[in-house]
Amino acid sequence: MVTKVALINMKKFCVLFLSCLICLNAVATPAVVKKIIDGDTFIAKVTLADGIEVMSISVRLKNVDTPELHGKCESEIKRAQYAKQRLGELIPVGSQVEIKNIRNDKYPGRIDANVFDSANRDVGLVLVQENVGRPYGGEKRKSWCD
Repeated sequence: MVTKVALINMKKFCVLFLSCLICLNAVATPAVVKKIIDGDTFIAKVTLADGIEVMSISVRLKNVDTPELHGKCESEIKRAQYAKQRLGELIPVGSQVEIKNIRNDKYPGRIDANVFDSANRDVGLVLVQENVGRPYGGEKRKSWCD
């Protein structure tokens, strides 16, 4: 039986392994969107330069923060639902995206990356420009509640 700790350690290893392989590759890495989680996170199938496919990895958009679906107030929750919808419009399930500047995230099993849609737009930047999200550099998150 695999324990929860073992699963977490395996996810950490897989993310580290994936990050190392991708960092060796200076070009963008193709990925297929499998599921939209929220306004700044999705699940993807990633294809490495040597043809190895990582079937399911969580990708968080770099440099952007969107409201949380389990927010602290009704206005944050509504904005979060719209952010998730908008991310799904920009990168629909089944679409191919390019991920660049990949780093390990603070959560095991998740990476941070700049994500580019089929029109080569930085998806995080689009969300910021549309006021769906705000710029984020890792500092303490600001409230989305009025």
